[in-house]
Order: sequence, then C-alpha cells, then structure tokens
Amino acid sequence: MVLLQTQNLANGTELQPGPVIEQQHTIDSTVTVEGPGLFSGHPGKAVFHPAPANHGIVFVCPEHGGVEIPALVRHVVKRTRRTTLRVGDAVIETCEHCLSAVAALGIDNLLIEVEGPELPGLDTSPKQYLEALTQAGLRANDAPRQRVVITQPVVVRQDDAMLVALPSDQPALEITYDLDYGPRTVVGRQHRTFSMSNGDYASQIAPARTFVLEAEVQALRAGGIGTHLTEEDVLVIGEQGPLGGNKMRFSDEPVRHKIADLIGDLYLLGAPIQGRIIAYKSGHSLNHALVRRLIEMQRHQRRSRLAVKPKNLLDIRKLSRILPHRYPMLLVDRVIEIDPDKRVVGIKNVTINEPFFQGHYPGAPIMPGVLIVEAMAQLSGVLVGQTLEHTGKLAVLLSLDRVKLRRPVTPGDQLVMEAQAVRVRSRIAHLRCRAYVADDLAAEAEVKFMLVDDEQD
Repeated sequence: MVLLQTQNLANGTELQPGPVIEQQHTIDSTVTVEGPGLFSGHPGKAVFHPAPANHGIVFVCPEHGGVEIPALVRHVVKRTRRTTLRVGDAVIETCEHCLSAVAALGIDNLLIEVEGPELPGLDTSPKQYLEALTQAGLRANDAPRQRVVITQPVVVRQDDAMLVALPSDQPALEITYDLDYGPRTVVGRQHRTFSMSNGDYASQIAPARTFVLEAEVQALRAGGIGTHLTEEDVLVIGEQGPLGGNKMRFSDEPVRHKIADLIGDLYLLGAPIQGRIIAYKSGHSLNHALVRRLIEMQRHQRRSRLAVKPKNLLDIRKLSRILPHRYPMLLVDRVIEIDPDKRVVGIKNVTINEPFFQGHYPGAPIMPGVLIVEAMAQLSGVLVGQTLEHTGKLAVLLSLDRVKLRRPVTPGDQLVMEAQAVRVRSRIAHLRCRAYVADDLAAEAEVKFMLVDDEQD
C-alpha cells in the first residue's frame, strides 16, 4: 500500500489533503522556446504563460480551437519512446523534457501554448527548457503547495523492468536508477542516485540528452521516426561510442537522461512526490503505470476512509437547524465527517423523486449542474457555520470560480461531497469543493461567501 497526502488540484486529480510544504509557484513573465520536434521534425513553438493558484500545468492548442490538455496521466496516449498527451483531436507530443524542467524548478501553475503537434526538441535534453523558465523568473501564488507523501511501498513491473516507490524522510523526491543495456553494448550497466533536495539538477541532470543505439536507428527510421535527424543532432551510440563526432557530456549520460525523463513523467501525478523511487530498466510506459497505480491506491484509501463510521455526524434534523434552506432547496442529506475550520464531508442521495427531474429531462433525468454546485456550497456553509466565531452568521454566496462538471449525476447516484477551507476571515470565506459518485469526480468548484449577520437576511 501507499498513502498519498496532497492537495486536490483544480485540474481534476483526486488527491487527499496533506501537510503544507510551501507556497505554489508560477513564472513571473512569459517566455517562448522554438525549434523542430525531436521525433517529427515539424516546427514547434511553446509559449509559457504565468497561471493563477491551483491552475496546474496545462497545455493549450490554438490550432484546435484552444483545447486545453492538463498535464495529467489520464490524458496520456501510447507512443514509442516518448510521453504524449491528447484531448480529442488535440495532441501534445514529447512533453517529458519540458515537464522535467518544470518539476525541477518547483513550478505548480503554467499555461503552455503550443503551436505544432510536438514540443520543440531543442538539444534533446531538458536543459534549454530549464534555462528559458529560469530566465522568466518565479513568483509565489497565493495558495499552499502540498506533496504526495509515500508512506508504504508500491511496486509496478513490466517484463524485466521494475519501479518501486518507497517512503523517505527527506522532503523531496529521490531517484535511484539502474540502467542495464547488457555487457555487449558501450552503454552497459549504469547506476546513479539523484535527490531533488540536494542534487544539482541544472548541472547534473538537465544537460543529459536523449540517446539511441546505432542498432536501433534503422528500425526507427523505417517507422518514420527521426528521419530528419543526423548523428550531430541526437546522441547515437555505436560499438565504439557516440557517432558523428558527438561526445558524451557525462560518462554516464544515458542513465542521467533516464532520470530526467522519470522526473517529467512522475509530474503527471499533478503534484510533487516525497519519497524514494528505485527504477530498473524503466521507460515511459512503466513510469505512467506507477503514476496510475498511485492514483488508484489513493481512491481505495478514500473509499476505506468514508466507509468507517464517522465520529462527527449531522443528520437532516441537525442540518435543518444549521442551514436556512428548506424543500426543495435543501441539498445536503447528511454530514459524515467534520474537521472544524478545515474540512467537511457530506452526502446527497439523488432519487427519481427529486422535483427537478420532471423537467430536466423527461426520459433522460440528469441532475442540473447548478444544483450540484449549490449542494457543495451548502456543505461549505455547514463548515463555516460550525466555528464559534461565525455562529449566527449567514453565508451568502459571493462568487464561483473554476467550476467544472465532469460527469452526469442521475437517479440512484449518491453524491459524496467534500469542502476544504482555503481561507476564512471574519467577513469572507473561501473554500474548495469536490463532489464524487463512487470513484468518479463529478464536479468541483471554488466558492466564496460573504458572512453577514443572520438578522440581515
């Protein structure tokens, strides 16, 4: 098992709240990188824009009508020797080097506008992405940054390759990579350990380039991959070493590049990791499998947590004394967990008897999205109203931000809703909400309330 402790990001990754590590960050100014794609050779351009708190890392494709592709593993599609993201017809190829640099700099929020089907290949390493983002500068977002904390081992395997995630007392990601190309190649077996907390990513990992064995080149070109490249453009390793006058930047450059790729792929979790990763012959496919496994385990833990009989319980009679809403607008049936001033979990049971199903829609009943958001807002009001400071206050909805409806809610579903306090002051409350049906995220939003005296209603 593995225990995940981190924030829920606005881009849809469902992760359990955990200890605050530091502030979120974005870049301070817009910066652009350009160049042909590594695999396609087509011109590519990436424009990096600052983004607000809880935005996440999001690619946008102007050529496809501005479709947004969050940098999350659920958008990964299978490709050879690279990481590719897709939403609909919009595709972002070879994003691992960019994401590796983003992760190394601790950037949480970016909007990356991409022209062309593939990100620029540059020198085939993360180095120039790191330099461009460093030049843009960093600035803190007004929100806490939290990590995925691994507390128990998790293992994924694929043929003879393996990835292991282990706990670590260090507040950062540590990677030990064992690269094994066998005794008959120049690459041979290489072993390296790197820590994001005290290792120098800029000088030790970022310059490491993509590599390919001479024996693999013909097959790749036959498949239409890298036909535009020469031995000067990419590190091709023959029986005696690099070809075309190219030279190794490090004696163990291949294993360093594997670490760079792994850092980028792990960032598809949507948050930084605190833990130790041990990799043996791992590639992109196995890297993605580990990220998916971590998310699956978090979902299992959330189900187990909600299955335990809660200590703090508000039934509908108690809720009626807290909330001013009445039929047909009281949309919280029960509160099953309260952590005062921090978090509340509640339930809305959706039945065919709901009055709104008469007109929304006959023959295809779907709970209106605005009512799902209203239910989350009511649950938020319960949390705010439980604090002594706000007893006698009425929470009046002030604004809704980052509202996303992710799946339909129909009769027979049970909405499990969660509201987390972001900031609560004497007159203003800001909360982050999510609603689930089973394991699926149905809706999310950030709500702000103005707190007024009850008699002013």
